[in-house]
Amino acid sequence: MRASLHPFAPLALAATLALAGCASTPPLDLAAVERSLGGEAATRLSIDAQGRWYQFGQAPAPGQAWPAFELLRYHAELDFPAQAAQVQQTRRQIVEPGRARPTPVDQQVDQAVLGAWAWNRAVAANGQPGAVSAQPAAVAERQAELWSTPQGFVRAAREAGASISRDGALTRVSFKTKTGVPYEGWINAQGDLERVRTLVDSPVLGDTPLETRFEQYRDFGGLRFPARVLRLQGGHPVLDLQVSQVRPGRAGGIEAPAEARQTQSPAPKVEWKALASGVHYLTGGTHHSVLVEQRDHLVLVEAPQSEERSLALLAAIRERLPAKPVRYVINTHAHFDHAGGLRTLVDAGATVVTVAANKPFFEQAWAQPHTLNPDALSRSGRRAQFETFQGRHVISDGQRRIELHELAGNGHNDAFALIYLPAEKIAIQADAYNPGPTATPPTGAPNPYTVNLLQNIERLGLQVEQIAPLHGPRTVTVAELRTVTGEKSVAQR
Repeated sequence: MRASLHPFAPLALAATLALAGCASTPPLDLAAVERSLGGEAATRLSIDAQGRWYQFGQAPAPGQAWPAFELLRYHAELDFPAQAAQVQQTRRQIVEPGRARPTPVDQQVDQAVLGAWAWNRAVAANGQPGAVSAQPAAVAERQAELWSTPQGFVRAAREAGASISRDGALTRVSFKTKTGVPYEGWINAQGDLERVRTLVDSPVLGDTPLETRFEQYRDFGGLRFPARVLRLQGGHPVLDLQVSQVRPGRAGGIEAPAEARQTQSPAPKVEWKALASGVHYLTGGTHHSVLVEQRDHLVLVEAPQSEERSLALLAAIRERLPAKPVRYVINTHAHFDHAGGLRTLVDAGATVVTVAANKPFFEQAWAQPHTLNPDALSRSGRRAQFETFQGRHVISDGQRRIELHELAGNGHNDAFALIYLPAEKIAIQADAYNPGPTATPPTGAPNPYTVNLLQNIERLGLQVEQIAPLHGPRTVTVAELRTVTGEKSVAQR
């Protein structure tokens, strides 16, 4: 049985579980397999590796693979009895040929999970521990990393009373966790686990396949572990490890800080700021939206992150402007942090306005099941309506004009929209320029995304005075944009 690499291939795990229960049980002793992997010495593991990490949901164009980062350091502490893991990485983005990206910098990441708690820790400074931020939405995916290891999978399968059946030359082992998440793995005649598949939730992709493959098993001081681990999420690689060392892990070494002990994400906040008459900047989190009033309806620019964020936006809009429906939602690009709340707006009746290349991606993604975390659209079955464009597009009610322009040649994304309100001289953009708390003089080479934004504004002849970023703490002027890029205006050249 060969696993499909198609990004939306269904796992059919429910059918697998049903068939497994009916099949004759082959002679596989999970306890014996567990002993061959290290037994009690393998209940906690410490793993060092190098390789590549890939940024899920951030493809440079719709349907392409997730962008790659070189893993300069990978260290994981896994504690299976405690359902705990801590993964520390140092990584650097690999710049694809022909794509202008910012100069790569080393990113240090420290992520952990303990039972129902998950958290990140910032990089330590001046010898002091970094700040902790709770990540309750990441618990399920980080737990999946635990059970997607040979030792973790076999232990969980044995404790769950897994179903066992033949699948060609392999033995298939299937079970569900206490929270109902299905897992299946394939063990060869040598007793080595070749791959594990499960599902994780994504606001964009729904029930998303997470597959981990194991190759080149070796003996690491009595612990049997693969020298290569390849993980795919949504059909594309998210991790590719060359394992250099595996040792017994330390007992009781992972503790949840007080700041991490949250099991639910805080309710999203929506804060209003007037950019102009009838133009509202909706902030309150890491991702923003802009609401534009037209004569008998509303246009929302961006529905980011998740259904929870979009539901909060809709509730705030209905409270403030109850007489006007949101007729259109404009999507700047298909990156998951900017598209995670679109399905909620579709269910509310809004037409999605986006660059034409994004439509087939969204249609295919949204056709997938959402059973792990059912959302409003999965319950209603409403069909998405699109209004797409190439180059330039206008939404007008005869009184207020909203222009949409493709950002040509921007290395961040190949299907990328800039929104412009000509009467108000406001530009709305995501990710091309994310300003800091205050204007600061540029240091080093300017960000090519930001340089490209200014070039597009001037190429299109847009008379921009104010820029509303969909990230960042404040709006900025086009003069600041020129300053940070080191560019002069066309008139000054």
